[in-house]
This record gives sequence, C-alpha cells and structure tokens, in this order.
Amino acid sequence: MLAGIALLMGLSGQGLPSAPSTTDMTHITTIAALGRRDVDVELVLAVDMSGSMDLEEARIQRAGYLEALRHKAFIDAVRGGLIGEIAISYFEWAGSVNESSRVDWHVIASAADAAAFADEIAARPVTTRRGTSISNALTYATGMIDTNAFTGQRRVIDVSGDGPNNLGPPVLPARDMAVRSGIIVNGLAIIIRPTGVGVRLDRYYNDCVIGGLGAFVLPIHNPEDFGVAIRQKLVMEVSGRQPPLRPIPVANPSAVDCLIGEKLRPGFFDR
Repeated sequence: MLAGIALLMGLSGQGLPSAPSTTDMTHITTIAALGRRDVDVELVLAVDMSGSMDLEEARIQRAGYLEALRHKAFIDAVRGGLIGEIAISYFEWAGSVNESSRVDWHVIASAADAAAFADEIAARPVTTRRGTSISNALTYATGMIDTNAFTGQRRVIDVSGDGPNNLGPPVLPARDMAVRSGIIVNGLAIIIRPTGVGVRLDRYYNDCVIGGLGAFVLPIHNPEDFGVAIRQKLVMEVSGRQPPLRPIPVANPSAVDCLIGEKLRPGFFDR
C-alpha cells in the first residue's frame, strides 16, 4: 500500500488558481462594505523554536524565512494574485506561543513591504524553549486569522516543526478546528535529527497536522535546505500552486498515532 505524502518536486508547469466566481466576488464586496480589506491570502507563519532545535539550527531556520520573504520569487507570487496583496503575520512557538516573537499583520504588495516585514522579524532575538505544542500553535494561529481585519481568497497556516505534539491539548482537534474555519494548514517537517518516536515526522504531519483543500507537507533533511524550501513553500501558498504528489512506499501503511508524542511523556498512562 502507498501513503500519499505530498513532497515538493518543483514548481514548473503549475498554473495559478482560477479567478473567483461571481458568488465569491459578491461575498467579497459585502465584507468590504463592513470595513474589512480584501487580500489574496491571509497567511500565518507559525515557526517552531522548541528546545530540540539547537540555537544554530534555530538561526538557520530564521534566516531561511528572512531570505524567502525578501526573494523576488515571493514578491512576484504576491503581485501575480488577483488583488496583488496578501496579509501576513509571524510568531514562534514551542511548548507555548512566544508572544514576544509575534509580528502582527502586515499587508505585502511590494518588495519594500516584504523587506519591512522581514526586518521586524529579524529584530526579535532568537531563543528556544521547552516542549512542542503544535496544538497551541494551531489554536493561536486560527484565532489570529479569525479576528483579523482582512478577507482573503485563501486562509493559510504555515506551521514548521521538528517533532510531534507532546504538550498541551491533542493536535487533531486543533487541526480540525482550523479546517472547519476554512483554513488550510500546511506543514514544514524538519527531519534533521531522528525524533525518537518510531515514525517519520513527515508522515506524522501528513496524518495529524495538515488539513484543508490542497494541504501539503514539505520535509527538510538538511540545514542548508531551509532557504530554498521555505521560499518555494511560500510561493506555493501565496500563488495557490501545489506540489505534485509522489507516492512513498512505507513498511507500515497504517495511520499514525496522533498521540505518539504525548505517550512518551512521563505519567501519560497514569491518568
């Protein structure tokens, strides 16, 4: 049996999403009348800075986001949208969300806008914290999208991580809440070191974290891959393109246990 894990294989030949229908445009006009700003995409970057990632890797990951946001390919993807603007925000998380890392909503329509947003991220200190709570990150990001002042054709959470959920609520209800809100959850699975949970992290993300129409997970195996991978992932999320699917044969085709991280925590089975 094959497990369909979406891996990035390149962007060539991928078309832009079709224009919205008349019904969609009527909805946008109605929302605009209420004072909300139309954008092509509402995008939250939720970046893992848990203690399992050393400071050097954390800095490389941060640099990858900064490079991607300033890259011409990202700017071109923004300008290629129906409106030509996106709303974007950023925060870092571990066992909980690091509120001091949050860069609130910016509208990006130009290289200068993107550079200003990247500069605000760069001004935050790079720190790591204990624990991995993907559920807290998804819940926080969903709240940011649901309460912002924008109406996007697509609403996306881009969540990175180097391990399974092991703190806070279970991850599935948080993922499902986001999807019910019309949000697409995409994953960046950082597989630089073994997770020690007996399953590949991209499989865990595929089964337990990502969701919504066209959702995908992209694995990163080497620190030097961060820059290109993050840039291509952002281009896909902004443009609406999707990576082609490459079926991956697996030894155990059964679904991943989405509580696998919690079950490694001392005292879990004593409840």
